[in-house]
Amino acid sequence: MAPISEFLIFAGIGALAQLVDGALGMAYGVTSAGLLLSLGMPPALASASVHYAETFTCGASGLSHWWAGNVQRRLFLVLVIPGVIGAIIGATALAHLPPLWMRYFLTPYLLAMGLFLVFRTAQRKDRRQDVPRGTGVLGFVAGLLDAAGGGGWSALTVTTMVARGQEPRMVIGSVHLAKCIVSLAASITFLLSIGQGKLHVVLGLILGGVIAAPFGAWLVRRLPSRVCTLMAGFAVLALGIYNFYRLLH
Repeated sequence: MAPISEFLIFAGIGALAQLVDGALGMAYGVTSAGLLLSLGMPPALASASVHYAETFTCGASGLSHWWAGNVQRRLFLVLVIPGVIGAIIGATALAHLPPLWMRYFLTPYLLAMGLFLVFRTAQRKDRRQDVPRGTGVLGFVAGLLDAAGGGGWSALTVTTMVARGQEPRMVIGSVHLAKCIVSLAASITFLLSIGQGKLHVVLGLILGGVIAAPFGAWLVRRLPSRVCTLMAGFAVLALGIYNFYRLLH
């Protein structure tokens, strides 16, 4: 396949993945990394390519959420610092170790949290505005798994915080803005370890994601909180089923 054809394909995938990610708060990394892996790209290179692209796409998405009023400043700060530390450790580990073992931890978590969110939408009406204890630890673990597994930052952070009763719109916006910094930390680590990767793939993901980012921020602001939570639950279930399928194959 010619590089220009790959560029156009990945630009379309980047746009679709970012639109879903901007509206639901997750799935960009998993979707993009999954496609790269299915094309035979080594796990470290696939994760590196996604994080290179996410540095720009999440920056556009995070700023869009900020302008739309979807970011809680304290939540952002509590997530981003430990997230950066975890991302550096995870990227370093992936550059030297096989990442398969992480799927055994992430898959049951995603399945359980997806079911929990789907059923919780019919029960929870009140929303918390504070930042719960353990959010920093969550940021560290999410950053670690995201860098080492090619995705999972949003799935872990968004599902956990929404399940605790926090406002989905503010969680999604804060997570996206923090993700920009976390992806930058992972990208620098990957760049020092394995190099820049396939440039035309990265540029395709960036272009599609940047174009779609404002539409995702607009969509999440228009959807009711319960709808966002329900959609997030089904998205996490899909991610869990996808990871389970990969474990069997």
